[in-house]
Amino acid sequence: MNTETPKQSVSLKARVQKLGTALSGMIMPNIGAIIAWGLITAIFMAQGWFPVKHIAILIQPMLHYLLPLLIAYVGGRMVYEERGAVVGAIAVMGVIVGAKIPMFLGAMIMGPLGGWCMKKFDALFQDHIKSGFEMIYNNFSSGIIGMLLAIFGVYVINPLVVAGSNFMSMGVTWIMHIHMLPLANLFIEPAKVLFLNNAVGNGILVPLGIQQAASLGKSVLFLMESNPGPGLGILLAIMLFGKGNAKSSAPGAAIIEFFGGIHEIYFPYILMQPVLILAAMAGGVTGTFLFQVLGGGLKAAASPGSIISILLMTPRGGYIANLLGVGGACLVSFLVATLLLKTTKAKDDDLEAKQKQMEAMKAESKGQPMVSKKEAQQAVESYKDVRRIIFACDAGMGSSAMGASLLRDKAKKAGINDVPVTNTAVSRLKDEPGLLVITQNELAERAQERTPQAMHVAVDNFLSSPKYDEVVTNLKAARQVEPAPTTSSQPSATPQQQKTADWQDVDFGRVKEVDFIHTDQHRGTATMATQLFKEELQQAGKDVAVKRLALADLPDDDHHLVIVTPAAQRTLKLRATHVQVIVLPNLLDQEQLAAISQQF
Repeated sequence: MNTETPKQSVSLKARVQKLGTALSGMIMPNIGAIIAWGLITAIFMAQGWFPVKHIAILIQPMLHYLLPLLIAYVGGRMVYEERGAVVGAIAVMGVIVGAKIPMFLGAMIMGPLGGWCMKKFDALFQDHIKSGFEMIYNNFSSGIIGMLLAIFGVYVINPLVVAGSNFMSMGVTWIMHIHMLPLANLFIEPAKVLFLNNAVGNGILVPLGIQQAASLGKSVLFLMESNPGPGLGILLAIMLFGKGNAKSSAPGAAIIEFFGGIHEIYFPYILMQPVLILAAMAGGVTGTFLFQVLGGGLKAAASPGSIISILLMTPRGGYIANLLGVGGACLVSFLVATLLLKTTKAKDDDLEAKQKQMEAMKAESKGQPMVSKKEAQQAVESYKDVRRIIFACDAGMGSSAMGASLLRDKAKKAGINDVPVTNTAVSRLKDEPGLLVITQNELAERAQERTPQAMHVAVDNFLSSPKYDEVVTNLKAARQVEPAPTTSSQPSATPQQQKTADWQDVDFGRVKEVDFIHTDQHRGTATMATQLFKEELQQAGKDVAVKRLALADLPDDDHHLVIVTPAAQRTLKLRATHVQVIVLPNLLDQEQLAAISQQF
């Protein structure tokens, strides 16, 4: 569970993810401001839905000043908290002033640069400042460095960024002119599945799209990564022609992906059967081709990539083009995915094997494998210092927020209310005592790099992981007092001796529910015992609830009577201290079950 890896160089994949996340990390917190600018433009500009000249004067100042300043501020904060944020915002003014194009690229350079310069300056001089002079040092150092960087921006960075932006704009225009833009989706779709979706969309396409929308009134670049059509088509194909858990979970995933805009929800389906990436690529190429041919585009970024966001950001007269682009992408990805699911038999077997592997992981996480007391204690021991749980994904939104919500609900049902569960972006993780970080396998390396002292749990899918039950079980066990040792559960005792030792301490008058827990591989045994005991109670005319429960779902109070084997009792002692317990060498001993039923 607590993955520890030796110090080693960061992989190329992690470096690429880190760079992409740094770019998108400056855009994501400001998506609300970008959407506000887009709505004002779409509604109140001269060609908008309700032209209002007095309101439309907001468009240019927001585009040229507000948005770059916000981006630079966030970029500086990412490097060096508030001091870096202020210096980054000062520095970017040198790039903004005099430029005739929106300086998003300049903001993404000057913001982190300002934060880095301030951080290095403080590292050199801050510890040498005499007591009482801290404030004057803090204010003047940030002001002087900000001033120098702003001047540097005027004379050096501004000309370079203007030239670079013009070059990129010309390149995009040329690619669109020769109708080659759809081919970009051959790279965008695989990049999304590798959890670079926010880096590609918000780090590259959104800044270029804003610049294009400022001159043309809309941009197709906003739709290339945010189009929900390819993912919807794949999920529909799995819903109709898939197998096992993938098929049963696909309908809910399709609703979340299309209307909620959380594209990460379909990535695990492709990771389980990688050939489906061809369907996503075909759908992406089709959608961008239709957007371009039909004149589709958005006024501002659609974030999240939901059909609702797309419709809200669609300019007047562009609804048919955008809907046809989304629909066409969905249809093509559905057809290709259907063909692949029906013809790639080997991959179907791989999918089934993956599902079986997940079931095995689920069984293990719920305590079904036989474990020694020492092993169980070690597992619990690792959770004793956990004081906070953070779900971390690439953007810190969407899938990680849903995963955090699922775990909060499980923890609440287990009576764990003292451990906050939140979500954030991997790039904003901070090492701190008592931290448990839960992230996707693809991002685990970066999470460990950011928080080397924390406990780490890597999952395949935030929305469906058996490891959540394991986390809750161990958290619950770590917060309970070890019960005093008794001699009532000696494995060598006869059934009658076991009955005498155990039953004399059971208060049957308080029992409202009898539970059979499954903590070994014999799940069927617990199921059969549950049914047998229900029949015994019916014959005895007793009205008591009987359930088969996973150990993580067992409420720890004396209204629950748990019937377990001696081997299962060892694990139960670590997890629960208030439940009442009867230990039976054989859960299917009908004579013993009948005798217990008579006690109610």
